[in-house]
Amino acid sequence: MKLRQIDNPPNPYNSEHAEYLGEPPIARLEVYEETTGSILSRNDSPDLPYTWSVNPYRGCQHACAYCYARRTHEYLGYGAGTDFDTKLVAKPEAPKLLWAALSKKSWKGEGLHFSGVTDCYQPIEATYQLTRQCLEVCLEFANPAFVVTKGFLVVRDADLLAALAKKAGASVAISIPFADEEACGLIEPQAPPPARRFEAIRKLRDAGVPAGVFVAPVIPGLTDRDIPNILEQAAEAGAQWASYTALRLPGSVAGIFIKRLHEVMPLRASRIIDRVRDMRDGKLNNPAFGRRMRGVGPYWESIRGLFDISRRRFGLGPGDELEFRKKHAELPSRQTPDSQLTLPFS
Repeated sequence: MKLRQIDNPPNPYNSEHAEYLGEPPIARLEVYEETTGSILSRNDSPDLPYTWSVNPYRGCQHACAYCYARRTHEYLGYGAGTDFDTKLVAKPEAPKLLWAALSKKSWKGEGLHFSGVTDCYQPIEATYQLTRQCLEVCLEFANPAFVVTKGFLVVRDADLLAALAKKAGASVAISIPFADEEACGLIEPQAPPPARRFEAIRKLRDAGVPAGVFVAPVIPGLTDRDIPNILEQAAEAGAQWASYTALRLPGSVAGIFIKRLHEVMPLRASRIIDRVRDMRDGKLNNPAFGRRMRGVGPYWESIRGLFDISRRRFGLGPGDELEFRKKHAELPSRQTPDSQLTLPFS
């Protein structure tokens, strides 16, 4: 793996897709291009409903304080704090590498998850268009793909995602952990506001793209009270399912998140941290398989109950997006253009 810094990185806010991105960040970005030999990452964790993921980028300009993927920047010799937000890595060869991977006779046509350790529709995608090109490869090979994003830029590719959904299988989960725009801006300072994300669900559904809402992460003592509001607005926008995960704070991410809390919510920080410990047996994180994505204890059980009641109240499927991925984790390779999967929520 080699990294090469770009002297004059492309500015997505000057591109033809700038209207999708909102206001440009204050911090100066550094963009690096990575030369790598593969683009598929294999997941062996039973907590995640996919085997293969595609990450066209490293780091994420959305700058969410809680992002569990921050630690991956440490493997590059960078920090998990502001380096993750401002030192971005693009993989220009991603589409070519994906084409080569899907061309192999050994490839089984398994569903691909976009992305896993970054947001594949962060602003830099407006100029590099690596996610779109990778999805075009998926369409060519009739290979299912599933997207999780906070980025409104996903709307740009609604036509492509709709075609892929019809040909092989595709879905989009829009991550919306906050209903309150002010709180969202404090913890997810460069991500689109909630209203834009609900709009993205509406536009995707209007285009025929299977889509749902992913309330992730649920931050006890902070965002759990937003759950009914989020699910109601998502249902009104046309979401077909709703799923959620508990806050994860692995390694150095815990310190980054707690520091942000004390800076932007000094009066609430201690109570939020106590609630996090409540659901983690007194700790800030539980890295054990089967426990990383969910909490324990009475307070967490009340959150689960609130989510289930709200989901049923607003007519949303019970995490069907995840079940869809599990059901179609292995698909016959080289599907014909006429093949079409039956979605469990259709």
